[in-house]
Amino acid sequence: MRHVYAILITALLSIAPAFADTPPYVDTSCGSWVNDEWVPNGSCPPESEHLRHSQVTGTITSVKGHLVTLQQTDKAVVINDQPALERQQTGKVAVGRMVVAYGYWMDGTFYATSIY
Repeated sequence: MRHVYAILITALLSIAPAFADTPPYVDTSCGSWVNDEWVPNGSCPPESEHLRHSQVTGTITSVKGHLVTLQQTDKAVVINDQPALERQQTGKVAVGRMVVAYGYWMDGTFYATSIY
């Protein structure tokens, strides 16, 4: 049985570097927002279904940790404000506040890099 565990541990350790080779996406090293428009700096991956810069507006109806629900005219959108929190670019995140969140869609999730 120890032999089986040793093989499993060795296999898992050999996989770990593959995950470490993919750096996380950092929006601020890719470009910036200027007058409500995304301006890439040349080091950005191309916009695609996987990654697309955008902005989301609405009224905050719920805050659960780093997930913020915004009510828009026709739907509710849940955004992840962790990148904005880390950059201290959120202001007060409170129910009832009308906001514009700048950031990017990645694989169907909106990540806010700043909230005004």
